[in-house]
Amino acid sequence: MTFSIVAFDPGRREWGVAVASKFLAVGAVVSWAQAEVGAVATQSYANVLYGPEGLKLMAAGRSAAETIEQLASADAERHLRQVGMVDREGRAAAFTGEGCHFWAGHVVGEGYACQGNILVPGTVEAMARRFEEVRGGQGELADWLVEALLAGEQAGGDSRGRQAAAVLVVRAGGGYGGNNDRYLDLRVDDDPNPIAKLQELLRLHHLYFGPVRPQDLIPLADVAGLLQDILIRTGHYRGPRHGRFDEVTRQALRTLVGIENLEERWNGEGDLIDRQVVEYLRDRFLSQAG
Repeated sequence: MTFSIVAFDPGRREWGVAVASKFLAVGAVVSWAQAEVGAVATQSYANVLYGPEGLKLMAAGRSAAETIEQLASADAERHLRQVGMVDREGRAAAFTGEGCHFWAGHVVGEGYACQGNILVPGTVEAMARRFEEVRGGQGELADWLVEALLAGEQAGGDSRGRQAAAVLVVRAGGGYGGNNDRYLDLRVDDDPNPIAKLQELLRLHHLYFGPVRPQDLIPLADVAGLLQDILIRTGHYRGPRHGRFDEVTRQALRTLVGIENLEERWNGEGDLIDRQVVEYLRDRFLSQAG
C-alpha cells in the first residue's frame, strides 16, 4: 500500500523518511526518526512498534540490519511486514516479507533504503536512481527525499492510486526554537495529488524557516515605496506614499511580517531585509490584486 525512502545526510547530520500511499494520513503510521539515532519506515500491515522499538535498539548501538533482524525474528507475522531503516552511522537495511502483496521489494544503497508494496514494478528502482542523482546537490535531505517520491510516482507508484504523502527530517537542535530535533514534519493526509502538495508545503517550509542568505539582503530604503504600496493595500499603513522607510513604515511592516509568519527572515531591526520577504509580500498582496 506504500512506497517510502529512509536516508541519512552526513553533511548536515540529518535522518529522514518520506512516504506516499493510497492510505489516509500515511505519515502518521510509517515515519519514525530520532536525531543521532536513525530513521524507520514501517509498512505493509504495519507493525508500528517497529518504529519506537527500532529507534530504541539503534540508540543502544544496534545497526539497522541487526535491528531489523531482531524485530522481525520476534514477529509472528513478519511475512506480511516491510520495513526500511538507516542508523546513526548511515548504514541502511530493509526487509520485505514473502507475504507482502505484489509488487513488493526494496533497494538498499549507501545511506538509504527504498521499499514498497502493491506497486507498479520499477517504482523503488526509480526512487533509488533519483535519490542518488540529487543527493549532495541543490537543496537538502527533505528535497532529495521528496524528489525520490516523485520519481517513484512517475514510474507507476501505488497501483491503487494516490491519497497521502509525508516527509520527516530530524537533526539535533534542528526543530523550531532549537530545543528539539524535529526539523521538518510535513504531511498531506488526504489529497488527489499528495506528492505535488507535499512539494508545495516543502517550499513554504523553506520560505518560513530556511536560512537567510547574505546575498539576498537588500536595503530597505531601496524598496520603501514598494513596501508602502503593499502596506497600504493590506491596511497596515495609512500614511502618505513618500518612498522613505521611516519608523511608521517599519512598525507597519513588522506587524505584517508577523502576521505572515516571516519573522524568521526579518526581525524588524536594521536597514536590510531578505529579498524573499519582499517578493513574497509583493506576490501575495499586489500581484493577486492586479
